[in-house]
Amino acid sequence: MQRTTMAVVAFALVAASASAETLEERFVTCQGCHGEKGQSETENTPSLGGQQAPYALIQLFMFREKLRTFEPMNDLAKALTDDDLRDFSDYIAKLPKPAPPADAGEPARMQRGQALAKQYLCNTCHNGDFSGKENVPRIANQREDYLAKTLGEYKDNSRHGYDGSMADVMGAVPQEQIADLAYFIARVR
Repeated sequence: MQRTTMAVVAFALVAASASAETLEERFVTCQGCHGEKGQSETENTPSLGGQQAPYALIQLFMFREKLRTFEPMNDLAKALTDDDLRDFSDYIAKLPKPAPPADAGEPARMQRGQALAKQYLCNTCHNGDFSGKENVPRIANQREDYLAKTLGEYKDNSRHGYDGSMADVMGAVPQEQIADLAYFIARVR
């Protein structure tokens, strides 16, 4: 979807969610881009299912405060109260985590990606199974295109986190290794 189309969809979903009463009804807005039960089928859009509640809370706060900019998310988050942010982040954490793709991946490429994940210590902050912890996101079985995009943005410093750790890590990763790293993490079992 193009940005304009996404903005229109987001606006329509915000209007619809304003009259929704339950959190589940309000989450329908999120499903427009992030998929049913938080399992994204939209290019370059993350799956939310099973994400760490503290991480989701920080991201929603950053969108609301425009510390992280992506117009559809900024528009959706601006009306959220602090209680809404906590409720949505807790709800997201209870959604089912993304399943690995049916395709287990090309063995040589999986080995390269696994070696890179160890070399750059991805398994330290994100846990050995890449499930994340506290304010560190779950990256296991995330969409490959989203992982590659996000890692590239941390590398070129166009995406800023709430701290500089990912930019520091990605600064050392050669651009040509990002594809194998994303390939492996998207398929980790």
